[in-house]
Amino acid sequence: MFESLGDRLQNALHKIKGYGKITEENIGDMMREIRLALLEADVNYQVVKEFTQTVKEKALGEEVQKSIKPGDLFVKIVKDELTELLGGESVPLHLNGDPAILMLVGLQGSGKTTALGKLANFLRKKHAKKPLLVACDVYRPAAIDQLIQIGKQLNVEVYEEGKGNPVDISKHAISYAKENGYDYVLVDTAGRLHIDLDLMNELVEMEQEIHPQEVLLVIDAMMGQDAINVITGFNEKLPLTGVILTKLDGDTRGGVALSVRHLTQVPIKFIGVSEKLDGLDSFDPERMAGRILGMGDIVSLVEKAQEAIDEKEAEKTAKKMQQGKFDLEDFLSTLKQIKKLGPLENLLKLIPGASKMGLSNIKIPPKQMAHIEAIILSMTPLERKNPEIIKASRKTRIAKGCGLSVQEVNKLLQQFDQMKKMMKQISKGNGRLPF
Repeated sequence: MFESLGDRLQNALHKIKGYGKITEENIGDMMREIRLALLEADVNYQVVKEFTQTVKEKALGEEVQKSIKPGDLFVKIVKDELTELLGGESVPLHLNGDPAILMLVGLQGSGKTTALGKLANFLRKKHAKKPLLVACDVYRPAAIDQLIQIGKQLNVEVYEEGKGNPVDISKHAISYAKENGYDYVLVDTAGRLHIDLDLMNELVEMEQEIHPQEVLLVIDAMMGQDAINVITGFNEKLPLTGVILTKLDGDTRGGVALSVRHLTQVPIKFIGVSEKLDGLDSFDPERMAGRILGMGDIVSLVEKAQEAIDEKEAEKTAKKMQQGKFDLEDFLSTLKQIKKLGPLENLLKLIPGASKMGLSNIKIPPKQMAHIEAIILSMTPLERKNPEIIKASRKTRIAKGCGLSVQEVNKLLQQFDQMKKMMKQISKGNGRLPF
């Protein structure tokens, strides 16, 4: 997400790094590049005009301290204004109901039903609470079946009454949730190809009957500036509390995210970062501004690691590395934990300065990870514990067992041996590993 915009802005800002002073003349070309970058990213024209004007005024009006380089100050101004454009501060969910009721609305095809499953998964992981999915999209063929399938994948119960009245179904579901100790009720609603009166009236009636703490509009990020009209249309009828931007991972421009809050005053609360059911992230304007400008997002990286990695297992592995006892069994275990974090190329982009180091363009094929796993799993427990015993005949057997070549087995063993040597050097150097 934001790849093309991020690259353009970073290139533009790089030019000012060497300037000894900020003047209207020397930032003129750069401001034009920033303006073009935002327009090409499909950011609303009025938003772009106001943003560039504010940045320019602040840059020329700021008093530069002796300890701060003018270029660094300018980058800070751009980041601060970008953060403000994205909403300033993250807006958390209101979950103070008993149960808390969250109602998702949106146009057909926006990914609303999938977003409901992702949200249930997010809430369960984040708050360790019990969610109930409610099927109130009784018009779209197979919508109920789709939600039931999502519920099965997540092991989350789905409340449904077939093709009944959506308002009645939602009320019955809340009663059921109270009786059975559910913490959250997530209500799926019907989408349409456009905003029509019947749909809106039904949603208004439902909102007035069940009084949800959150009314979240699901928007496809790839629909561009039309999203603003959709948000405005829904917001005129319903008290929207936030937006979920889906498919942001598939949109390298991302301009709609930079326009939504400024033009509608409705905060973005979540973004879709992958098609998987764990592919939903809470939206933080400051972190997102940092990502766009190539400053990385260490906080998100740490949060992902905390969610996916077993702390005790990680400590145990670290000690083995220090003692030089790290074997292929440990390597396989570490690999499985890393895979839980998601695609490695997405994680590399969160590292500060990733683009400068060339990390943001690295592609790591899932097949490569699968091949490593297959090779190790084709070994005996003894071979995994003692890789040094793996000679020619064993390599041939392992290669046949995993359907790969002896050369690939050799390559893995060589890489593992190099890694072990590096770990020993680090341990000897300062007595501990740098994590």
